[in-house]
Amino acid sequence: MPADTSLRALAAAIKARWVCEQAHQQLKEELGLDHFEGCSWTGLHRHALMAMIAYAFLQTHGLAAAKGKKTPLRPAA
Repeated sequence: MPADTSLRALAAAIKARWVCEQAHQQLKEELGLDHFEGCSWTGLHRHALMAMIAYAFLQTHGLAAAKGKKTPLRPAA
């Protein structure tokens, strides 16, 4: 960052990086992002996509629980 960057901008950048690192760590530790042992690029992408979908699902339910809302596991038909 430029030398004249404000302290507020630096703090925001550090926090954004920390949030990103925490998400990546959770994807690896809890959702198996680092357990792929396949050989193809397509397989790796599919594995990463499934881990990210699971992460989004857990985040959605975690935020809803924090707000005190109930979220169905399946969409209403």
